[in-house]
Amino acid sequence: MLTQTQIPTRPLRDEITEILPALRARALKLCLNANEAQDLVQDTVERALRFESSYQPGTNLRAWMQQVLFSVFVTRCRRLRRERRALESLTTDPCAWTHSESGPAMTALSPRVERALAELPRPFGDVVRLVDLDERSYKDAAAMLGVPVGTVMSRLFRGRRLLAESLREVSFEALAEAA
Repeated sequence: MLTQTQIPTRPLRDEITEILPALRARALKLCLNANEAQDLVQDTVERALRFESSYQPGTNLRAWMQQVLFSVFVTRCRRLRRERRALESLTTDPCAWTHSESGPAMTALSPRVERALAELPRPFGDVVRLVDLDERSYKDAAAMLGVPVGTVMSRLFRGRRLLAESLREVSFEALAEAA
């Protein structure tokens, strides 16, 4: 949270507001998706305001903001690439999801993965959450859901496949390979 001494001055906010159309245009060129571009601009402005002290007044604010935007974009692409690699290894090696000695595949899910998980049909999402995120055994998950272990295994396989397909469909993924 910003303290009173860190709150940006009104002129800087006004200058940022003036260059928003240019930021939106660049973000759209990078993301090729209006919603992703808007999120990128929002994250860029938030980061710029948070690190306002690194901006030197009198220098080119537009260039500084464009650099912040590109940095946020590259960070997103790298995170997406890591998630995709993790999902690929998890879909090709079913045991990778349940190895207790390796720990969870990811400690925190990105908002995109959380959305995809929330969009799974409930029977599949429940099993994926219990087995993969909560690290429950098939037997425990079956008991909690009141279904046979074979049903848990089937729903888990199908849920993982649906989750991987959902995440592959995002148009932003193509940009990650270019970065």
